Amino acid sequence: MQRVCFLLKVREERIAEYRERHAAVWPEMLEALSATGWHNYSLFLRDDGLLVGYLETEDFAAAQAAMAATDVNARWQARMAPFFESLDGARPDEAMKPLTEVFHLA
Repeated sequence: MQRVCFLLKVREERIAEYRERHAAVWPEMLEALSATGWHNYSLFLRDDGLLVGYLETEDFAAAQAAMAATDVNARWQARMAPFFESLDGARPDEAMKPLTEVFHLA
């Protein structure tokens, strides 16, 4: 199982709305994440907008590709893109670059 951690930056003026959106994630989005291999997925948000994401999956590239192929993901990413800084034209899910794990206590 791969452990994946990534960082994104939420615009400070949109943090409250970002929290609200994630308090009510669409059921079909939750189902798609589970069906495409996203397990133990968590998002952590600092008050300055730093977003830390963590998930476990058998194959991150395959899980990303499977989600990218769903209609619900395309709709969700389009709605969430304005919340983020520095996407450089990418969708939020495309801007998720895994951090290198340097330690794990098993």
